[in-house]
Amino acid sequence: MDLDRIDAVAFGRSLRGLGLNLLVANVDRARAFHQAVFGWEAFQPTRDFAILRRPDGSEVLQLHADHTYHANPLAGLLPAAGPRGAGAELRLFDVDPDSTAARVEGAGGMILQPPTNKPHGLREAYILDPDGYCWVPSRPLTDAEVEAVTEANASNTNTNTNTPPNQENGL
Repeated sequence: MDLDRIDAVAFGRSLRGLGLNLLVANVDRARAFHQAVFGWEAFQPTRDFAILRRPDGSEVLQLHADHTYHANPLAGLLPAAGPRGAGAELRLFDVDPDSTAARVEGAGGMILQPPTNKPHGLREAYILDPDGYCWVPSRPLTDAEVEAVTEANASNTNTNTNTPPNQENGL
């Protein structure tokens, strides 16, 4: 599919599975952030809309400017200010959290949690984009990293009896 030339009807008809469409205050700012931090490719960017695709071609993301949703039921739910998407994590698997986090601040985002090895087998970072959506790039842990996390959790469980053994602290 040629995303540089596809028209709206053909693009809409081509979509399958789960789709992600973010309403943003400024499409150009959001596009620049996703290109700089995650390396997404941009297609047909305007002040109203852009199609973004992961470098491996596996995912497509649509950005729509707030003003394009004047007749949409979501328009009344948009906050006037502050972060959007509270409670939602937009997870990007097989995306290195360390190199991604290194690009965040220069692109106008904020790191909520730096890259961290987690007991569920992933190294992940929590990142807010300029519109306040939470992105979580992650990669699988190596065997050595899993062993280190398991040992650290066992040590923490022995010293902190107030936390259930399977519950993570923080994000």
